[in-house]
Amino acid sequence: MDENYQTYLNRAVRLTLPETYRSQVQHIQESPKFQLEAANKRQPAPFPGYTIVTPPGSEDAKNATLHEALTQYQQQLLQTLGASLLVPVPPESLHLTLADLIWDNAYRDASQENPEFEVQLQDQIATIFRQSQAMAEGRPLQFQALGLMIMPRAIAVCLAPTDEQSYDRVLKLRRAVFQNSDLIGLGIEQQYYFTPHITLGYFGTIPAPEVLVELGDSFMQLNQQWLDLEAKEFWVNRAELRKFDDMTHYYRKPDWATFEF
Repeated sequence: MDENYQTYLNRAVRLTLPETYRSQVQHIQESPKFQLEAANKRQPAPFPGYTIVTPPGSEDAKNATLHEALTQYQQQLLQTLGASLLVPVPPESLHLTLADLIWDNAYRDASQENPEFEVQLQDQIATIFRQSQAMAEGRPLQFQALGLMIMPRAIAVCLAPTDEQSYDRVLKLRRAVFQNSDLIGLGIEQQYYFTPHITLGYFGTIPAPEVLVELGDSFMQLNQQWLDLEAKEFWVNRAELRKFDDMTHYYRKPDWATFEF
């Protein structure tokens, strides 16, 4: 289901073009992953599930320079867009998703229908990682942070592997996960193309249509601020199975599966 390397690169570049911002900003929506509560503050809504990710910011010492740049960039986004529009992801939770597994109602239904669902999911991922590890090359993958990426309900920094081999190695692991018959039997299925990105925040209160036009220009200026930064390398050393209860915290137990690239 995933694209070849050149097709992805072409799509990634288009995602960071000014005309894309002007178009995308007309379609942004309030994210249901954060709920407006007392004093006009947004709190994370329950949104449980499992995913395969790189170690989050607070645990990813090898990418400390980029994480520091992302944290500073988040503050620029907040200053420009305002706290009512942008709900930031905690810096310690910033990560790259390598394979979405199951979430929200699909996760709840699977857990209710099968009391052993979580144990079986953890065991299957462990088996896949163990089998894939035998074919690992023992060196990290290099990605480059291209620029700002506007999604319908979130804002992120778009990433691209710096070479075709890095991209193919991620796809190889994704295929091992999504084409596994036992995982498919648990209700795990691929639903998205691989679009590597680090989500910085989710959209809150959407402004009036006439303000959205100005926002398109703001996104272009914010993207230029990102392009002016020097720290853009992101190294993928490790993939981890993690659980989340909402979009602010991704956690794991010490014995859960990991994969070393």
